[in-house]
Amino acid sequence: MLQIYEKGQPGYEDTLAALSRRGDEDLARVEADVRAIVDAVQERGDEAVLEYTERFDGRRPESLVLRRDAWIEQARGVDPDVRRALSAAGDRIRRYHEHQRESGFRYEEGGIELGQRVLPVSAAAVYAPGGKARYPSTVLMTAIPATVAGVERIVLVTPNPTPEILAAAEVAGVTEVVDAGGAQAIAAVSYGTESIARVDKVVGPGNIYVACAKRLVFGVVDIDSIAGPSEALVVADDGADPEIVAADLLTQAEHDEAAYPLLVTMSRAQADAVDRALTLQLDALPRKAIAAEAIRNNGYCFVAGDLREAARASTILAVEHVSLSVADPDALLENIGAAGAVFLGYHTPETAGDYAAGPSHVLPTGGAVRFASPLGVYDFVVRSSLIRYSSAAIAEQADLLEGLARLEGLEGHARAVARRRTE
Repeated sequence: MLQIYEKGQPGYEDTLAALSRRGDEDLARVEADVRAIVDAVQERGDEAVLEYTERFDGRRPESLVLRRDAWIEQARGVDPDVRRALSAAGDRIRRYHEHQRESGFRYEEGGIELGQRVLPVSAAAVYAPGGKARYPSTVLMTAIPATVAGVERIVLVTPNPTPEILAAAEVAGVTEVVDAGGAQAIAAVSYGTESIARVDKVVGPGNIYVACAKRLVFGVVDIDSIAGPSEALVVADDGADPEIVAADLLTQAEHDEAAYPLLVTMSRAQADAVDRALTLQLDALPRKAIAAEAIRNNGYCFVAGDLREAARASTILAVEHVSLSVADPDALLENIGAAGAVFLGYHTPETAGDYAAGPSHVLPTGGAVRFASPLGVYDFVVRSSLIRYSSAAIAEQADLLEGLARLEGLEGHARAVARRRTE
């Protein structure tokens, strides 16, 4: 099932290079349609959101913003075991993100006081998809970092929310719920409508229409990243259990037909063993059709031969989820470049990261880990620089400042300093 390439044989380097560009997906094929949606929502507000929701989802919500008492009541009606599971996961996610808090700083040198102030954004929207599957975990993984950051208004945007989604929202500290999805929902929270107040930041995964809408509204609001299909890379030495490696690959393959299940092994024998296990496990998977297509389209194995080459291949691929199923994962990690989330050792399933380990599972995809980071508290804050000069300090630095200003032909800048010489 996997497309297997061995180091030194034809296709190995070319396939690695091609996969490194998997994030180059051109959003242009949907951009015109999405731009029309965004423009309509900006111009016509709620009515446009309702029209597009009816067109795409076959339903017209009575209200776009749910009454808080009503959705809280639904949230508290879920199975107690579900509630306990969401709360337990939420506690772990919260504890992890508390380590990401920033406190700002101040210091003084030569009569000049400098510093940085850190404040949360006033309002953030967290998007939870409602297509092939529902993800209460995504609500936890997006809203809890915002809560820890101190965001006062956290808006969950999701189509036709289930009680489980709403339970996750309550656990995570969501303050509002918008019953809409797609590009129209992204536009609504970005520009504001009659019933939906605009936000400062929009985060969370979605389909290509959501991704394109986020790109179009960037600058009106901030966004986290342009999310693409889920992807996982397992690096397995010959000591890794092929059955477990295959299971780890399927955790991502079952997400979406466009997902990327990727494997790097040290030997062809291990590659073949994993491939056989993958075939057998796939037959018993409820989402077999989705996973099979993902493997058929994007399932690749690279037989690296040794850990040095495995590290090089991993760095080229720059993958969202990286499982280091090797005897000494820390040593291998030292030689690997950027990755979204790294799972260390034989006993660490990616499933833990998806649900309850602690770090957010909202991660850069398509090679964006080269310049982007997992969603975190730092995504929900803004930083201000603080500068204070004493009269002695400005007098001492006046020649420097005036000289640099005049070097750039900005006499007004220079005079603003010169006038302070006489104070």
